[in-house]
Amino acid sequence: MPDDGASAIRTPWAEGPEEGRAIEVADGVLWLRLPVWAPLNHVNVYALEDGDGWALVDAGLATEAGRAAWAALLAGPLQGRPVTRMLVTHSHPDHVGMAGAFARDGAELLTSRTAFLMSRMLTLDVQERPSEAALGFYRRSGMDPELLARRMGERPMNFADMVELLPPTYTRLAEGDALSLGGRTWDVRMGDGHAPEHVTLWARDEALVIGGDQLLPTISPNLGVHPTEPEADPVADFLQANARLAVHATDEQLILPGHRLPYRGLPIRLEQLRLNHEGALRRLEAHLAEPRRGGECFPALFRREIGAGEYGLALAETIGHLNHLTQTGRARRWLGEDGAYRWRAAGRGGGAG
Repeated sequence: MPDDGASAIRTPWAEGPEEGRAIEVADGVLWLRLPVWAPLNHVNVYALEDGDGWALVDAGLATEAGRAAWAALLAGPLQGRPVTRMLVTHSHPDHVGMAGAFARDGAELLTSRTAFLMSRMLTLDVQERPSEAALGFYRRSGMDPELLARRMGERPMNFADMVELLPPTYTRLAEGDALSLGGRTWDVRMGDGHAPEHVTLWARDEALVIGGDQLLPTISPNLGVHPTEPEADPVADFLQANARLAVHATDEQLILPGHRLPYRGLPIRLEQLRLNHEGALRRLEAHLAEPRRGGECFPALFRREIGAGEYGLALAETIGHLNHLTQTGRARRWLGEDGAYRWRAAGRGGGAG
């Protein structure tokens, strides 16, 4: 979701590394970028000097462009040295995509249990047409009928189209672990909401944090609901996780995010993220003065036109916020005759109970 708050955070860099190049952001820590879909266009990954080789944090997409980008980076700034460890912050394709390939070449895979299991499960679940459960979810969510009809006859985007199968074994990272990586000791702390058990790493003896997509600058991560868990409340999960992480945040820490630019000012950034979603919930609640389907709530949340390429993620995030309002008693929903839910702010007249 777009975010209004960026003025109070600071970044040492005006732009990211060019294709095939690296920027050293801390002693022995390289910032690299890999191509992904628009509008993000890139994902940040990091390489930490780890003995005679490199420990990588996140892996980019397993696409032709992603593989070519890695080939250039391995031959260029990574100097042909081996990748000894591959750490995945969370289970989204742009972060886990090439991890299986590095693991097959001998790198130790490190991630959270949930990220490992979800990535393995989704990679093995290849569908030629959307499942009935998925179509039912989209219908209840209020997807545009023309788009829904088109999706019914199309092959969906499968996780396996962008992600290499992970190996059957891995090293688990859990809340409270101490991890030795790249010549530093890191405290493992879990985020949530954008992805369950999202790994963040906090250097013990240095003001350095690997934040992944949990701690983004200038934009909020997508807090979406999907057919696999239709009643999820990722907004509550995200805000609760960030409240836990805020205890450890200082203004001097350099945050290495999954997208955009590394920055300082984490305490203010966490407050901005909280206010951003609280404001979005208030706008949505006001929009529900009249009954609305999910697809009719985009103007209140995003305050701009949503294009076809953004529609799926926008609908997922909208349902995330509608679920939060419903589960906290601020809105109620009922199933319409067309099979789509209607939501209305609590206390308003009309509609089913």
